[in-house]
Amino acid sequence: MPETWAHPTHVAFDEGHHLRPMGPDDVDLDLPAVHSSRDRLWTIYGPAWGWPPVQLTREADIDDLAHHAAEIEAHESFLYGLFDTDETVLLGCLYVDPPAKVGADADISWWVIEDLVGSEMEARLDAFAPRWIAEAWPLTRPRYVGRDLTWAQWLALPDLVEETA
Repeated sequence: MPETWAHPTHVAFDEGHHLRPMGPDDVDLDLPAVHSSRDRLWTIYGPAWGWPPVQLTREADIDDLAHHAAEIEAHESFLYGLFDTDETVLLGCLYVDPPAKVGADADISWWVIEDLVGSEMEARLDAFAPRWIAEAWPLTRPRYVGRDLTWAQWLALPDLVEETA
């Protein structure tokens, strides 16, 4: 991301919900959300990321969230949580990652907790995410993995090879 660009730190989603960057302090909301949706999340992210593991411990989740927070601080990758106003529950996550495959300047994906699959909230997030990325992010070729193409199609793309000078 450009050095002068500041990532959004609080994003209004709808009345009563917002997105914000996540870190290790969110473990007590993240862990139940991931555990309750683990089997479905594995079908989405497992082949590509090896996540979430079957036995995701609190300590491992803290480490994972700390890693995400460090990437956010370095402007390398971004993890946003979808929270209710009082932040009593995590309803889903949105990832803005540097591309690992050719053809895009970012790979973007998101998920909602199991109880929200097929809900109006999920449909609103599906509509919101691309609009928000287009309006608030300095990207020209975002790729919505799991939306524009399947994860299997994404995995089949050639790996992006960084050029070295």
